[in-house]
Amino acid sequence: MNTTIRTPRRGVFAASLVTAGLLAPALSIAGQPATPTTPTTPVTPATPAEPTPALAFAPDNGGLTLPAGFRAVLVHPGIGPIRHITVRDDGTIYAAMRRTTNGGGVAVVRDTTGDGRADSVVHACPEVFGTGIALRDEWHYFGTDSSIVRYRLPAGAFVPEGPPETIVSGLLDERQHAAKPITFDGRGHVLVTIGAPSNACQAQDRTPGSPGMDPCPLLEVSGGIWRFDADRPGQTQADGLRYATGLRHCVAIAWNRGQDELYVVQHGRDQLNTLYPDTYDAAMNAELPAEEVHRVPEGFVGGWPFTYWNHLTGKRIVAPEYGGDGRQVDETGRFAAPIQAFPGHWAPNGMCFHDGTGMPEAFKGGLFIAWHGSWNRAPLRQGGYKVTFSPMGDDGLPKGEPIVFADGFAGTEDLRSPRDARWRPMGVAVGPDGSLYISDSTKGTIWRVVHVGEDAS
Repeated sequence: MNTTIRTPRRGVFAASLVTAGLLAPALSIAGQPATPTTPTTPVTPATPAEPTPALAFAPDNGGLTLPAGFRAVLVHPGIGPIRHITVRDDGTIYAAMRRTTNGGGVAVVRDTTGDGRADSVVHACPEVFGTGIALRDEWHYFGTDSSIVRYRLPAGAFVPEGPPETIVSGLLDERQHAAKPITFDGRGHVLVTIGAPSNACQAQDRTPGSPGMDPCPLLEVSGGIWRFDADRPGQTQADGLRYATGLRHCVAIAWNRGQDELYVVQHGRDQLNTLYPDTYDAAMNAELPAEEVHRVPEGFVGGWPFTYWNHLTGKRIVAPEYGGDGRQVDETGRFAAPIQAFPGHWAPNGMCFHDGTGMPEAFKGGLFIAWHGSWNRAPLRQGGYKVTFSPMGDDGLPKGEPIVFADGFAGTEDLRSPRDARWRPMGVAVGPDGSLYISDSTKGTIWRVVHVGEDAS
């Protein structure tokens, strides 16, 4: 599976999505520019959402590069260290904070004038901070690094009402991969990522020559997705169902309501070249392993830590900790192949599916992914720092190649360190009119991207 990420040229974006393979490539797997081609199949554009004429679009789209026909409102330039976001049916944005900010772990962001820009920010929920955030019925759920709690959020109220009710406590909370993103399956369950506190389940983590443990004991309590009753307080991790395993850490997690199934994007392992310099060089480490997109039914088994996916060859490779030489293909058939794969270390931190409201037909059912950006591709330039869109077919599988939907977050073409990035995209969410909301984890910037017609500039 050799995925090419493409950037649409201005004026032909909608057509390019429908005619997969006719997009102008912007980034090949090796990160090199390619020659654009011209789509030829037209598409009927969507009718822009009703509020669009009143929105205060930023002259430069708030610093973002977007496809033709899309413009951005700078909802807020910076409310603090945001993680995931969710948007209520009335357009209120709820942002999870990485740490307590202005006395709260949740920022309630509202536009009361209709221009799209925030004129009210209330920091609430002082008992929590973390990553996971989601709304269900009249409840506001939050995933801290060790628990899932919920606050009442009655109709007509904007700020969650405390104290919180603890649904699950005692979730594994280690130094590495502690974030607990959450989603709902529509059947009364909440699903949560429990990341493995390890790079590759070595006997001595991140130590050259240390072998991988087989079986990997971490998989008993981490490295997967757990499912809990969304309405039963007082649960512990032992009360949950290990819904999926073999997933190192999935900060990007979403229930696809169109397919009625869970999807995730996995953070791949690190340090192939520093741990195994005789097998991998810096260029190989920069690209490998792939960031894997998975459709995750109950009982799913991913390949971590025993293998990794090589998107350049489309093969599952035996990890060096388990005897692999960088070329040995896993022949066991035990581990699922990804439905799509991206270059290594891009750091998938948010994802959402779009129902097509307010956007061209080609977006219906498609997948947006927020790529937080790499830290470990040195000495090569860092990668990620963008939002991609993957068209999806009626079967719930990718239809053609992904495209770069929003770019410019890095602030430079030659980014060498994440500390120098202007923004780092963290969360994505769809608003009631079909707008795409994007959050940044550094300053807490929030954008609202709207489809306004094919002739927009």
